[in-house]
Amino acid sequence: MTPHVVLDIFKEALMLIVLMVSVIVVPSLMVGLVVSMFQAATQINEQTLSFLPRLLVTLGTIMMLGPWLLNLLMEHANSLLVRVPLLIG
Repeated sequence: MTPHVVLDIFKEALMLIVLMVSVIVVPSLMVGLVVSMFQAATQINEQTLSFLPRLLVTLGTIMMLGPWLLNLLMEHANSLLVRVPLLIG
């Protein structure tokens, strides 16, 4: 196993992590921005007003895109398990 192969595997895993996190976090950030603009316009400083919509959007995103994200993770794990004998020997 060469350092180049290890770096390729690490790069694939890191890109998968970035994709998974961004798919979950970006909608929450967008909702947080909209709620913050609403709070600034109305001068309402309620903590739950900013927290609850972001929580609901994050949970909804995980529920809707969770199977797809899990499929990506399983594909990566399967490809690693298939490549292990080739990398060792």
